[in-house]
Amino acid sequence: MLLPKKEVAGCALVKIMASSSYSNSPCAACKFLRRKCMPDCIFAPYFPPEEPQKFANVHKIFGASNVSKLLNEVQPHQREDAVNSLAYEAEARIKDPVYGCVGAISVLQRQVIRLQKELDATNADLIRYTCNEMPTQDGRRIGEGGGASSLAHSPGYYYPSPWNNDPLADGYHRGDNNM
Repeated sequence: MLLPKKEVAGCALVKIMASSSYSNSPCAACKFLRRKCMPDCIFAPYFPPEEPQKFANVHKIFGASNVSKLLNEVQPHQREDAVNSLAYEAEARIKDPVYGCVGAISVLQRQVIRLQKELDATNADLIRYTCNEMPTQDGRRIGEGGGASSLAHSPGYYYPSPWNNDPLADGYHRGDNNM
């Protein structure tokens, strides 16, 4: 529930999300714990009544008493981040009881490594194809005309492709007959 914007002594008050002190509805924590939500409830700003599962998950993993102690020890400007972290870890721990969010981080790290290898391979292919298409000073392309400087036909560097004029794809036969 949102309160309307009001003007007070020339200052505009931003719409404030209603907590237990602004409405009759108890916060999700007090509702879950079946207790009366007091105006100074530590949970009210972070566990609104519209998100009961958020507190249920945090309570299941960490316990209401531990969360209350933690919120009282954390500075007020850091509490929202702390609650968001607890909620994320609790949800991850419920999905994966053994590894929790560490499991999700590991999966993402492996995915980054795999994608980095794929990107490196693609960049290597791009460089290789670009080098095969670049003309040299005498107008020939790298890989044309044979010789010791031919990258396309050096052992370990040959990759059959439509750009190197090798109809048999064996590294030695080219369509230009310049051997």
